[in-house]
Amino acid sequence: MRNRDSLIRLHRFQVDEKRRQVAELEVMLQEFRTRERELEAQVLLEQEKAGISDVAHFAYPMFAKSVIRRRENILNSIQDIERQLEAAKEDLSGAFRELKKYEIVEDNRKLRLRREAVRVEQRELDDIALGIHRRR
Repeated sequence: MRNRDSLIRLHRFQVDEKRRQVAELEVMLQEFRTRERELEAQVLLEQEKAGISDVAHFAYPMFAKSVIRRRENILNSIQDIERQLEAAKEDLSGAFRELKKYEIVEDNRKLRLRREAVRVEQRELDDIALGIHRRR
């Protein structure tokens, strides 16, 4: 029994850890998306100031070009984080299924024990009632 409790605790810990990882990735993804929108706004503002929106134009602002490169790097990072997040969610789902298997086995074991205890108690009560009935 102690072994099963330890297994359940271990799997609960693993599920909690995977939930934490998913949450961290979701926060990171949101931060990257926010930063990407900010960089996009900076590019548009810089293009508006310069009056040039063609990146190939010789007078296109260097700052805008560097912001575009940073934005592209962030977009690549967003794609990587999305893949990691999907994998982390799958891991969480698998860990949760494992935990549920052990919890269901333990719940069934406890249910069998309770039913057996009720049967034993009922048998004892029946014996007492039968003894009382015989004495009369």
